[in-house]
Amino acid sequence: MYDILRDSGFGHLARFVTGRRVFQFPEERPGFELPESYYNESMQRMTDAAKDAAAGKKPLPQDQSPDEKPPSRRSLSSSSSERKDSELGLNSESNLAIPKEEENGIQKAETARDLERAPTAGDLEKTVSRPIAPTRTREGYILVDWYTTDDPENPQNWGSGKKAIVVLQIYLYTLAVYMGSAIYTPSVPYVIEVFGVSSTVALLGLSLYVLGYGVGPLLWSPLSEIPVVGRNPPYLFTFGIFVILSIPTALVDNIGGLLVLRFLQGFFGSPCLATGGASLGDVTDLLHLSYFLTGWAGFATAGPALGPVISGFSVPAEGWRWSLWEILWLSGPVFLSMFFLLPETSANNILLRRAKRIRKLTGNPIYKSQSELDQQGLTAKSVAYEALVRPWILNALDPAILFSTVYVMIVYGIYYSFFEVFPIVYMQGYGMNIGQMGLVFLVIAVSVGIAIPTYFAYLRYHFTPYVMKNGFSNPEHLLIPALFGSFGPPIGLFVFGWTGRPDIHWIVPTIGIAIYTVGVFILLQSLFIYIPMIYPQYAASLFAGNDAARSAFAAGAILFADPLFHTLGVGKGCSLLGGLAAGCCLGVFALYYYGADLRQRSRFTVKAPVE
Repeated sequence: MYDILRDSGFGHLARFVTGRRVFQFPEERPGFELPESYYNESMQRMTDAAKDAAAGKKPLPQDQSPDEKPPSRRSLSSSSSERKDSELGLNSESNLAIPKEEENGIQKAETARDLERAPTAGDLEKTVSRPIAPTRTREGYILVDWYTTDDPENPQNWGSGKKAIVVLQIYLYTLAVYMGSAIYTPSVPYVIEVFGVSSTVALLGLSLYVLGYGVGPLLWSPLSEIPVVGRNPPYLFTFGIFVILSIPTALVDNIGGLLVLRFLQGFFGSPCLATGGASLGDVTDLLHLSYFLTGWAGFATAGPALGPVISGFSVPAEGWRWSLWEILWLSGPVFLSMFFLLPETSANNILLRRAKRIRKLTGNPIYKSQSELDQQGLTAKSVAYEALVRPWILNALDPAILFSTVYVMIVYGIYYSFFEVFPIVYMQGYGMNIGQMGLVFLVIAVSVGIAIPTYFAYLRYHFTPYVMKNGFSNPEHLLIPALFGSFGPPIGLFVFGWTGRPDIHWIVPTIGIAIYTVGVFILLQSLFIYIPMIYPQYAASLFAGNDAARSAFAAGAILFADPLFHTLGVGKGCSLLGGLAAGCCLGVFALYYYGADLRQRSRFTVKAPVE
């Protein structure tokens, strides 16, 4: 618990206020001893520098002279027992010794070639803790790394309890933001009446929120990848604003202000929707990351469906503002929990801060983290290019990525169109009130509960054994569930559209919604894991572009769904959408059978060198 508090937003604030006298890191405590390998590297570096300076080849690092002695080991520590325990890493559990370049899965992989060379189960050998010797660059810097293979500061080595806290925080954060979108839906009829606006204008309160959390990641996702920033500052800064904005949103007395505030809520709530998966990847090995991403997607899918359930009965009883107050009551406790219990997970940020502490401890400027050297060439222009240009270049010029984005846009837009067609079917057709209709949305949460174990079964009994035997050489295997899942959306839409009438029991169209949701969840989960596997070097850009495109289309779908279903009718409207989904089934099969060939032809694939 001490480490969690120390690395949380509260811990960093407490360290700043007290001048780092509380929640100290090992390098800041009296008696800390730098590992032997760092001492040897430092001594060798200073010896070489003195020789080079005497020969007139190059100057010494600042504040050093040829006669200066290397730092004494005793000056760095007075406790050998601490160092012995740290280097040996004696504990009750053995660890997987993974080569440095293969740590952290997708986060460390630069190309698909790296994933192909990732270790399989046969390559991983259980061993006791081993020291990790630092690397010395050609410029003479000593790269600060994890001290041992089971360094407790490495998020991959955190205990299961600490990892569970991180995962739970990301899940609840995602759930709160997604619930904040559709929780507004039961308020729409009252907004129309109170402000005297059309249904289209009132629906902008939902549409602009969805658009906001699609646009936001274009800024927040690249920012969280900057080593000096890390994951937590964007999370806490933006979510704190989200919570604060919930107050004026619930109090505003004009439609213009309401719509602007709803957009800003979505914008500032968006970081978890793009980088939440990256946070999970920080603490999870590549082989198990799919399980955690599936759970995260489950919260994201169920969130909009649970919103109307919560506000469906309260809004008619307490007024249209009640749903907006509920956003505050949901998000406030989650923010406080994150402030106190969410530690920083970015390895680049953790090592950067460790390097700063070692430089302060030793007074030696040669200790650097790799991320510090990498970010020296980072400019605002390069960040803007990664955020605003690269996602669209990838989508426009790579057929596999373009198809995936278009397909996700369609199914995501259809999903949000249900918030308009449900009142037509269940309130106008079956005579339900708003609260009862909200309960129908529970079928989406139930469907997610069916889809997750189904997808887990595929990972457990097919994909994981395949990877353990063959490695990540064929990412198209991730699309096998999508081949079956792609039939769910058109089937579910046709069942819902043509059975949603009073002479047929309401459970029948509801089953159609369940079929649609199970298919969509498995389909999207397969695509979302497949995409970063084929282009891991562009994973952040791919997710940012995909999120922006699908959210923009969903925002439009919310607005065109009402005239679509009122003009064509529920049956024909669903048939139109089902026909689009059915046509995309062919694309999924084409991607499975010809994906490898498309990747070879793509201009974005890093070609393997001839060996």
